[in-house]
Amino acid sequence: MTDRKETHQREELPHYDHPAGGWGSLQSVAKHIGQERPDAGVLETLMRQNKPGGHMCTSCAWTKPPNPHIAEFCENGAKATLWDLTRDRCTPEFFAHHTVSELRGWSDYDLEMQGRLTHPMRYDPATDKYVETSWQEAFDGIGAKLREIRARDPKSVVFYASGRASLETSYLYALLARLYGNNNLPDSSNMCHETTSVGLKKVTGSPVGTCVLSDFDHCDMIIFMGQNTGTNSPRFLHPLRAAKKRGCQIVTFNPVREAGLVTFRDPQNPVEMLAGKETVISDRYLQLKPGSDVAVLAGLCKRVFENDDEQGGGVIDRTFVAQHTSGWPEFEAAIRAVSWDEIEKVTGLRREDIAEVGEMYCNSEKVIGIYGMGLTQHVHGSLNIAMYVNLLLMRGNIGREGAGISPVRGHSNVQGQRTVGISEKPELVPLDKIDEMFGFKSPRDEGTTTVEAVKGILDGSIKGFVSLGGNFARAIPDQGRTDDAWKDLEINVQIATKLNRSHTLVGREAWLLPCLVRSELDLQATGPQAVSMEDSLSMIHGSEGRREPASKMVRSEPFIVAGIAKATLDPNPKVKWDEWVGDYAKVRDLIQETYPDKFERFNERLFQPGGFYKGNPARERQWKTETGKAIFTAPPTLSALGQVPGDDSYTLVTVRSNDQFNTTIYGFNDRLRGLKTDRHVVMMNPEMIARAGLREGQEVTLSCAIEDGETREVGGLRVIAYDLPDDTVLAYYPETNPLVPLDYHDELSKTPAYKGVPVRIRA
Repeated sequence: MTDRKETHQREELPHYDHPAGGWGSLQSVAKHIGQERPDAGVLETLMRQNKPGGHMCTSCAWTKPPNPHIAEFCENGAKATLWDLTRDRCTPEFFAHHTVSELRGWSDYDLEMQGRLTHPMRYDPATDKYVETSWQEAFDGIGAKLREIRARDPKSVVFYASGRASLETSYLYALLARLYGNNNLPDSSNMCHETTSVGLKKVTGSPVGTCVLSDFDHCDMIIFMGQNTGTNSPRFLHPLRAAKKRGCQIVTFNPVREAGLVTFRDPQNPVEMLAGKETVISDRYLQLKPGSDVAVLAGLCKRVFENDDEQGGGVIDRTFVAQHTSGWPEFEAAIRAVSWDEIEKVTGLRREDIAEVGEMYCNSEKVIGIYGMGLTQHVHGSLNIAMYVNLLLMRGNIGREGAGISPVRGHSNVQGQRTVGISEKPELVPLDKIDEMFGFKSPRDEGTTTVEAVKGILDGSIKGFVSLGGNFARAIPDQGRTDDAWKDLEINVQIATKLNRSHTLVGREAWLLPCLVRSELDLQATGPQAVSMEDSLSMIHGSEGRREPASKMVRSEPFIVAGIAKATLDPNPKVKWDEWVGDYAKVRDLIQETYPDKFERFNERLFQPGGFYKGNPARERQWKTETGKAIFTAPPTLSALGQVPGDDSYTLVTVRSNDQFNTTIYGFNDRLRGLKTDRHVVMMNPEMIARAGLREGQEVTLSCAIEDGETREVGGLRVIAYDLPDDTVLAYYPETNPLVPLDYHDELSKTPAYKGVPVRIRA
């Protein structure tokens, strides 16, 4: 047996000034085909990806068009599928050769490089190793311990879900948690877009964006804020290219100049590839300081007021404002009172540049506002979103064709999980209906968010942890403080496809349960099964895998959830786990019964081309807010940062690389930033490096500048010169997560503020 571990050289590539996509994208896919060595059937799998009757990509949540391209997948989508379908296997033999303590010292990359998990495993404290077990033994052992904990305190177990699990699995998992006795259902949304779910709902009444794919055929301006399309959702570049071809203007605000929003060469277009043609994506690209989105949006709103004054009216849609909004007088007074000098100081941008974009907005009839985690992961992230909505409301750009607010979500079903009940907030779930359907009284007290779950692990109030996918221990803030606390858990259950860091942080009992990937055949009592998911634009898609599973011992996620439930919970004649696992269509019937307004004719429409739309009241200008209208917000501050950098500190922005998705590291070539590195780097602009008395290539330590009695440091980071605003440093997630305090999060959603952490640099 040979372990797959690699040594990674530190080298920089030449400055990257090529378009996103192009030959670099094709070469990257080819490299990963060679690395993972999938069988010849992988090409057929990729050709079915994101198409009706095929399987939906496990990477990003970007929507799937009704008329897909012959190759409807992108570079990172291909990497995700190749990563899933690797020939490498992490077998019981591997675990027999390595203690868990040893594996804890391995890198994330090397752990996952061992390949697909093949057998259910049980942690043996006597040998400090995982040992092979049977599925029945696993379910019996897990059930016995969870019953024991439940008898003492059902609220002391957390049921975490990553954003990949299907709607069917998520519905059953949420039911398991509530039958167990709690709403402890944090998911990966807590760490990325929960600010959207809370902040957007507060001002529009809807927790999700209002756009659909066809809106991009009709808009004449798109504004991007804090979103890196080229790496995080590359298929989005195709509708952007089409929009540019018909004359749509695109403006980007981002501290980092990301190649995907600069130029794009379509790797699916032979003419562009052979002729070397490319599409300029952003007409204006403004690198504002991190956390200054509130200020730049205030500047755009201010320019709308000025333009309306100069034109004698007609710029602001006052009919829409009067009929559909509240809070206008306070908002207008606040924006008019803000000075341009203050806006320039906070943003680091010139008034003329912001005003120019404001003019473009005033002259555009239909505008879409795009954003990502650059807005959500701040202490005042909810204010960022409210300010964005302010700008769009001023000209009636929500609730009509070709216009709207459109967050770009990350993981493939992270939005859908919330739709079908994965939520710690009981008021967001139709619990009375669920009680009626299943004959029990579900808990009504609020469950734990990610932040609260970590606090419970630290203080010992959380006794058990069940993880439906993901790498929770690596994705969380303050991870350096939490690693040691996992050993005190009474049980840690991990449902997974590959080995990762969370599996090495064992409790007194630990179980590792291997599951199918989405492209694999899921064969149950009634035959092959399909699952479903929801994309960023609220479209529901069916997905059916056909590949041979990685091992005969691998099981589907619904099977595993049902197995744990049957072993843990008291029998209930209305809860038919075996029947549901035998036929997932019956789970979809339950989802339809629970959410009839969203899932009408669910099974009938499962494979509708382009998916079916679950609906959105705000898109219809039905505002389910406290006032019954869309709400204007008067900004109490112009910075989204919790702590503005001082003379001796900087603002850290954590980012993913081009060879990464969430915590999964595919490789070490951050091609679109011109870097090939072992990821232990910190990027700064050259002037800042000189002012700090540093030199490029020097190793430094970053320390958190928040004074709360804790010391948080990450050392061994090599300085790299990079195009960034002053007072800004860039480093990789999750390597620098230890610098983010657990309590440094959005005030409303508790989303960690990964995009605005105050740090100091020590040589």
